[in-house]
Amino acid sequence: MPSIYDGGLDRNPANYQPLTPLTYLERAAATYPDQVAIIHGSSHVTYRDFWRRSRQLASALAAEGIGKGDTVTVMLSNTPPMLEAHFGVPMVKAVLHSLNTRLDAAIIAFQIDHAESKIVIVDREFAGVMKQALAIAKHKPLVIDYDDLEYPDDAPYPKSERIGTLDYEDFIAAGDPDFAWSMPDDEWDAIALNYTSGTTGNPKGVVYHHRGAALMAYTNTMHAGMGKFPVYLWTLPMFHCNGWCFPWTLAVQAGTHVCLRWVRSKAMYDAIADHVVTHLCGAPVVMSLLINAKDDEKREFPQTVTFNTAAAPPPEAVLAGMAEAGFAVTHLYGLTETYGPAVVNEWHSEWDALPAAERTAKKARQGVRYAALEGLAVMDPETMQRTPADGTTIGEVMFRGNIVMKGYLKNKPASDEAFAGGWFHSGDLGVMHPDGYIQLKDRSKDIIISGGENISSIEVEDALYKHPAVASCGVVARPDEKWGETPVAYVELKPGRSATEEEILEHCRALLARFKVPKAIIFAEIPKTSTGKIQKFRLREMAKNP
Repeated sequence: MPSIYDGGLDRNPANYQPLTPLTYLERAAATYPDQVAIIHGSSHVTYRDFWRRSRQLASALAAEGIGKGDTVTVMLSNTPPMLEAHFGVPMVKAVLHSLNTRLDAAIIAFQIDHAESKIVIVDREFAGVMKQALAIAKHKPLVIDYDDLEYPDDAPYPKSERIGTLDYEDFIAAGDPDFAWSMPDDEWDAIALNYTSGTTGNPKGVVYHHRGAALMAYTNTMHAGMGKFPVYLWTLPMFHCNGWCFPWTLAVQAGTHVCLRWVRSKAMYDAIADHVVTHLCGAPVVMSLLINAKDDEKREFPQTVTFNTAAAPPPEAVLAGMAEAGFAVTHLYGLTETYGPAVVNEWHSEWDALPAAERTAKKARQGVRYAALEGLAVMDPETMQRTPADGTTIGEVMFRGNIVMKGYLKNKPASDEAFAGGWFHSGDLGVMHPDGYIQLKDRSKDIIISGGENISSIEVEDALYKHPAVASCGVVARPDEKWGETPVAYVELKPGRSATEEEILEHCRALLARFKVPKAIIFAEIPKTSTGKIQKFRLREMAKNP
């Protein structure tokens, strides 16, 4: 039977508008036009000018025929044009595709072709590899060069020749600062495209929608504890899950983006002290750089800085070092398919009084769902039944809600598989604790099955990180005639520290069951992604081909 609320109460422009993060920048510019929005070297851009330049970019794109559903690809460092692209591109209903700046030419070409890129904006630092990629790509997009004059020589790689037909600043200057930008037709419309790492074949294109980006912006503000006018330091690459949606987030509270072309200890400390930074995000490698910086690189600062990290739980020693250095670490977890972090280890103040071992166990958990995520579960992927919340029964971590991707671009079979049973299958294995907090045990492909026993590589790595000389480590399976496979550990030592294989093995024997102790410790530089994540697939290759 129809409800009394079903008739005559219809959606109309007055009571329903699509959710989009674009309106956050419009509001910030109208309300706080003189507030500094972006700091890049000596350049300080106000919200008035951030809004103006974003509309100019949108206008210039429209003049080139860019419109709904067109892909605009960018290969940029953490610089102002990257922030402008997060607003200017979707203002014409186009989709922003941010390239990982560490990719090789073949993968770049694949993504340009798969995304059917119409325009490419490239920093001159990456022009060399982009030129190679465009030479083999089937699509031939319009290429626009960005020359960072604020930092003419400050980059890990030297600038290459210009490869475009236009300069970014000239392109912007041709745009109309009063451009009548467009809201999305539907909040389900695509806003961004991000590719997975593609360690087992071609990467998959993860599509974000306006609704998810808008909700993530609100939720990041809440879970990062961002009050009015936060100051955010860009150490996390903006190409990584659209910087966990923080390019859109800062506008909610009229915050300041402090750009950093590349991550170094002194540059981070200088920015934190000079600009009174309140928040940043990053991988454990960033924490390592901060706490292991040389004395002449460090700076004192009075504020406590919130550091959001979303990799493996930081060891207790690292957390203590960060606290001593003036940082409060918030542990997050998520995937590219969930717009970045969608789980947070909500900390209870009473846990501070727990004995060290119990406190560490609490900190090792990934946590509970973000406020904008409707469902988080650990389930048997075959039966789609929830596992017992006993902290021991392993299942697959699954997500459901508005901050889960639309799906994989032009790959319906992969999308259907990922969404089987009405949940997004993460591929991560974990347990659910009685209090509703999840804890990862491994990626499904990283579980080591030795003699029929499951060994969590994360558990073994946690033990290794407790050794004072270990800076970074990765544990993978190595083929074994007797046991099928056994764990082997690759270990990178801290600068100036030493340890023998036997010392580390003895350390592990004191913390792990015997069958979980690595059969070998191999000292090596640990391969990592551009965002600081350990590349397990490369370690597995090394283990198979010693």
